[in-house]
Amino acid sequence: MSTPGIGADQRGDGKGGGSSTALRKFGDGAANVAIREPGRFFALCLDTFRALFKWPFQWREFIQQSWFIVSVTAIPTMLVAIPFGGILSLQVGGLIRQLGAQSYTGATAVVAIVREASPLVTSLLVAGAAGSAICADIGSRKIREEIDAMEVLGINPLHRLVVPRMLACAFVALFLNGLVSVVGLMGGYFFNVMLQDGTPGAYLASFNAIAQLPDLLQAEFKAFVFGITAGLVASYKGLNAKGGPKGVGDAVNQTVVITFMLLFLENFLISALYFQFVPSKGM
Repeated sequence: MSTPGIGADQRGDGKGGGSSTALRKFGDGAANVAIREPGRFFALCLDTFRALFKWPFQWREFIQQSWFIVSVTAIPTMLVAIPFGGILSLQVGGLIRQLGAQSYTGATAVVAIVREASPLVTSLLVAGAAGSAICADIGSRKIREEIDAMEVLGINPLHRLVVPRMLACAFVALFLNGLVSVVGLMGGYFFNVMLQDGTPGAYLASFNAIAQLPDLLQAEFKAFVFGITAGLVASYKGLNAKGGPKGVGDAVNQTVVITFMLLFLENFLISALYFQFVPSKGM
């Protein structure tokens, strides 16, 4: 006989109990993703910025990580920037020609590449190449229990590992952003002059017709923020890697996806604030 007052949904031995258990597990997982993970990431960010001011600073680690990030991102960034600038030049140049303002092709290319394209391309390369490598490095240290050993020895892993990598991502992103801008504008110039019969003098003379110095400063600020975000997300997922090599691989995949989502969100917020506080330059 079944115990009075206890149905199949409450006992867990029937179909109803199984479904309620599954729903409960799903709810716990959703709560973990929606509340706990962002909270832990925010706590890591606060602890990392607090460790940023501790002495001594790990200069050797910072230089090694900066050189590594440059080595894995410089050439891919240039290769991506050339067709990116060409596509923008072809698309914008065709539209400008239809509007009868072909002399402003260079100005629109500068605004599109410097203001929006270059920081996004930089951030995607830093997050995809450097971020995944940082996550794999820290994650492998985690599963080999090196992080735990550092804590036992009184060494702060955030100060020793995370801070140099985060600053290296931000520092290199500044220079990669300038590289993308230059290479993208050169690609746009080539495609406009060679394929669209544009005038070289008009392309170069219209550079400052719409663009202004705050556009470049905003792009550099975006690249710096994107680099910090990529370094923090990669470090967080690496420090929380579990389940052996498979867990490290999963953490790397999650790092790239989460970083891309945060970068596009940050890009929207920074651009919205920029347009609110910095007036556009009149022609």
